[in-house]
Amino acid sequence: MDYKESGVDIDAGNEAVRRIRRLARKTFTPAVLSDIGSFGGLFRFDTARFHEPVLVSSADGVGTKLRVAFMAGRHGSVGIDLVNHCVNDILVQGAEPLFFMDYLATGHLSPETVAEVVEGIAAACLENGCALLGGETAEMPGFYAEGEYDLAGFIVGVVERGRLIDGAGIRPGDRLIGLRSSGLHTNGYSLARRILFDQLGLRVDSPVLDTTVGEALLRPHRSYLPALRPLLPTGLLKGVAHITGGGLTDNLPRMLPDGTAAEIQLGSWPVSPIFDFLRRAGRVPDADMFRTFNMGIGLVVACGEEDVEVVLREQGRAGEGAAVIGRIVRGDRRVTYTAA
Repeated sequence: MDYKESGVDIDAGNEAVRRIRRLARKTFTPAVLSDIGSFGGLFRFDTARFHEPVLVSSADGVGTKLRVAFMAGRHGSVGIDLVNHCVNDILVQGAEPLFFMDYLATGHLSPETVAEVVEGIAAACLENGCALLGGETAEMPGFYAEGEYDLAGFIVGVVERGRLIDGAGIRPGDRLIGLRSSGLHTNGYSLARRILFDQLGLRVDSPVLDTTVGEALLRPHRSYLPALRPLLPTGLLKGVAHITGGGLTDNLPRMLPDGTAAEIQLGSWPVSPIFDFLRRAGRVPDADMFRTFNMGIGLVVACGEEDVEVVLREQGRAGEGAAVIGRIVRGDRRVTYTAA
């Protein structure tokens, strides 16, 4: 018996690397000093750009949204999800991305599927201006069902220490501005799948809300870097929260200093139809909806009342949907919801 008979195809792995190398090279910047296939990725950091640089890193995955990708046979969008989620996670501290790395593990390696995933990763890296520096593709027979894989991403960015966004300057009276999401992003899929597929018996090609279930669930996670990049040097952003698992309820407190709380005004933004559909179909309590899904708001920024118009004007110039959704009050780092 040889290695291929045991389930590991080295030739397929080499073919996957060849395809990945072609895609990754398109994202390379002059700071990249290595090629895909090296044991480690080399990145030359430009210290002349910063007086006191702070590196910011994050790691994340796509979660059970992958299950929808498997069902639909579409894999490029989850690569976009992976990058944009990680970009947003470091953006909340004011950092812009330098490079990205990925990890894909599967039971049986399909170069075509790997290439489709990495094509999405590379496209998102290009859009966000970061290099796809390297990664790992692991073939592990017996760990995953046929046609399935897991995906993780790792990002490193940089911010000038004097421009770090840490929420320390947030005060009662500040306003909260919400930036619209494109859909579920990468959170709440276990509940959404339970409602749509198990309870309602729908398929990925079933019609729903003027589209299909697959199209609605696989809309890529937005990157908010283009929307916030012009505002990062201004110092107007006192705090930023990425609305991921835990929704507004659990993510807003992560940017709040002691002695403050967030008050959200319901009805101050248009909730995406997909969330109303899931709430009604699954009879999900409102409290669970706001703690599971982003409810149409993918990012929240805190700024002074006097700076609201500047922030909103910048979002309008960028063609992004944004609205004042609440304010900062005195409290113990909780989120409360008030009726409009």
